[in-house]
Amino acid sequence: MSHAPVSSAAERPESGKPRRLALPVFHPDFLSEAHAASADAGLHDALDNSVTKKDYGRRDSLAELPDADGLRELAGRIKRHTLDHLDYYLELLEKNVLAAGGQVHFAHDNAEANRIVIDIARRTDSRLVVKSKSMVSEETQLNEALTEAGIEPLETDLGEFILQVDHDHPTHLVMPVIHKRAADIGRVFEKYFKAPFTEDPQTLAEMARVYLRKRFNEADMGVSGVNFAIAETGSIVLCTNEGNGRMCTSRPRIHVAIMGMEKVIPAWEDLPVFLKLLARSASGQALTQYTNIITGPRRGGERDGPEEFHLIIMDNGRSRILTGEYRDTLRCIRCGACLNACPIYRKVGGRSYGSVYPGPIGSLLTPLFNGLESHKHLPMASSLCGACFEACPVKINIPEMLITMRKDLVETGVVSGPERLIFRIWSWTLTRKWSYRAGQIFQRLVLRRLRKPDGWITHMPGPASGWTEVRDFPAPPRHDFRSRYAQYRRDNSHPADRRESERVKNA
Repeated sequence: MSHAPVSSAAERPESGKPRRLALPVFHPDFLSEAHAASADAGLHDALDNSVTKKDYGRRDSLAELPDADGLRELAGRIKRHTLDHLDYYLELLEKNVLAAGGQVHFAHDNAEANRIVIDIARRTDSRLVVKSKSMVSEETQLNEALTEAGIEPLETDLGEFILQVDHDHPTHLVMPVIHKRAADIGRVFEKYFKAPFTEDPQTLAEMARVYLRKRFNEADMGVSGVNFAIAETGSIVLCTNEGNGRMCTSRPRIHVAIMGMEKVIPAWEDLPVFLKLLARSASGQALTQYTNIITGPRRGGERDGPEEFHLIIMDNGRSRILTGEYRDTLRCIRCGACLNACPIYRKVGGRSYGSVYPGPIGSLLTPLFNGLESHKHLPMASSLCGACFEACPVKINIPEMLITMRKDLVETGVVSGPERLIFRIWSWTLTRKWSYRAGQIFQRLVLRRLRKPDGWITHMPGPASGWTEVRDFPAPPRHDFRSRYAQYRRDNSHPADRRESERVKNA
């Protein structure tokens, strides 16, 4: 398939009139936000206590499987096959949802998806909508749309509930409130519940539980996301660690599930492959606490379940991504493993990325949905160390696509002239032996003069000063590898070889 560069034209329809971006943007400046976050010791403590532990948990949990790498390869093949035949599987999913008594709606973009939810709520006289955790509803900004329509939305996932009452946004795909400490949450609840301040996690959770239990009983509609949709049976699968998912989908009269069109998988037998990988990759668990499989509304004789079940399948730019070089990004199962493994995310957190999808996968998705012009720094927010590729349960080659997107930055003219000049000089220097060695000698002479007694440089000169604003730089050694290796060869060569070497040298 030919490569089509990502362009800012993705932000506009063919008519040239501006339209709402596919993803909401909370701020456009990655550099300034990342600079502030990199110096936030409290944020680093929170990230170390969560994402780093989750990453180690992922490794330990996957090691329990007999062939984890083979399972990841299989999951990737299933998703790739599904994307290759997506039209067929979406039609099959629709057919089987209808056969189970549900209703299916296709939404072209986020505005249409929100409009469908609002229309259902008005038709069924739903005044209170309880929501389970859903990244797609964050993508569409459903809460804001419902509020504007006079319908009350209420997040019931504990992390999402905290963010809603604090008017904040999630900064992780799986752990939305990861950037807040217990004391921060205590102050939020003190203000919201008019209760004495506490930072005890159990007490805070109990405050939310008591409040939400009452609201579940008052709710008319429940909205959920979809982890997987099984085309063969018309079922949706929800994986959660809180019981709120079941309360949102079984207690209210109406259940509306919203999914990106890439969430479909072909058959029932494919589901265990992803269940074995999802929780392990996300949090190091063998399985999430609750795995809910829902097929249609309540049937005759059943006591639980909604009177109506609606499935909204949203495009919102996905079909455009599907036809391009970056189609493998649609294999993502939103486990957050790449965020947990990423050294950049661990230093700057999710808020720095400025959009719904942070971390390595977000550095691809946000420019793909919204265009490179507004997010030109995101493809550069990676060390290309490959940790995200190693962690991904469906083996999305994120580093390779980030390199391709960096090429797009140049081809589409997003990169400024001075930047292009700098990298041309850099490339010219690195591709010539004499200039490369001259650069080594120059940087060794200059940087060794800046070193402190402990061997580190605390202040770099010129444009490199940004590096040492939040971390130190190691001073280069007195002798580089080439000189040491040459000395080693001289010291360990045969005497006859040394004499010949001296003869050539003196000739």
